[in-house]
Amino acid sequence: MLSESQRRHLSDILQPVSPPRQLDNIFTDDQRRRMLDVVHSGEWKLIIAQHFANAEELIATFAGGFPDGFEPTLDMFLTPTFRGFFANYSATLYPELHDVFYNEAFLGHAKSYWNAQYAKPQMMLFNINGPCGNNDPGHIDSPSFRGIRYENSPTWLCSIMGRSGLFQDYLIKMAQVITWFSHDPASGFTYWPKGPLNKPARLASPIYNRGLVVQNEMMVHRGEANGSLERQRPAGLGFDSIFTGEIGNRDGWQVKTGDRVIDEYHTDELRFLVHWSAEVFDDFDELKKNMDGSDNLTFDRVFDTLIKDVRARGIDIATPTDPLHDPLFIKTLNDAYDYGGPAEYPLEAPRGGVYVAAA
Repeated sequence: MLSESQRRHLSDILQPVSPPRQLDNIFTDDQRRRMLDVVHSGEWKLIIAQHFANAEELIATFAGGFPDGFEPTLDMFLTPTFRGFFANYSATLYPELHDVFYNEAFLGHAKSYWNAQYAKPQMMLFNINGPCGNNDPGHIDSPSFRGIRYENSPTWLCSIMGRSGLFQDYLIKMAQVITWFSHDPASGFTYWPKGPLNKPARLASPIYNRGLVVQNEMMVHRGEANGSLERQRPAGLGFDSIFTGEIGNRDGWQVKTGDRVIDEYHTDELRFLVHWSAEVFDDFDELKKNMDGSDNLTFDRVFDTLIKDVRARGIDIATPTDPLHDPLFIKTLNDAYDYGGPAEYPLEAPRGGVYVAAA
């Protein structure tokens, strides 16, 4: 158990470089429709099915742990939220979305947010769901560091590196433009811009074509539940469930487990999140250092730094033979950098899936 001063230290690390900035009317109707058409033509897996092999890896991204003796499992966090990528590695994956990804206005927002000279778009993903509960106590997105990036490293490791504060000199500056399309009259977005042990802020409904310029890798945040309670977890939902468009109906959507349709939605029932992310560089020297690999971290150096820091604080941690996949090692690291979760939630969106949006 960490002391109050240790918890406060970890909380203070998790603050964005600037307060989030609200945006309205972010995409045109044509751009939104083209993005939805790409989603409609594919099959998309659950977020947690794409990123985590066990509960310890998932919990390592959360902003709080669980009571001693409590054994969480992955299915506790099974909610019908699905993910796919429109762009990655600075390249759009769909030619019809070229103008959406290589977006001059977004690049301007990113540079202004950091007061930086240069920026390049890095990736663009979407989350999509119909009515959906929320068991997320708050998390940070995967930060990237020179040499240890979300593309080549486990989500849990990048999260712990960010929460530890030990690798700030290697942190890749990033900014996101995050947009929501939802007609739900109560669902919004909770975030803690001054650290999770301080008061939260909230982007409240309506959140249709509204969003924020943020640094989500260093700011605890959480999406909120949406839709009627009885539809928030479809019967038959599993780790192999997929989200796809209904054949012959541009505004029809389905969740399938195997060949069985377990739920269906109209476009107006969706909560559709679009996450655009850019890498940002103060000046040309920083740009060059990030691109040429001359000052990169290695896995060995990262694990050595983490283990030494944990032991220096009197915590027993073994040196694992497979540090990227050892559940006990991951749990020990997570506990060492766990400040206990946000101290406060908005009354309109409490923790634990209690919140129920209007039908």
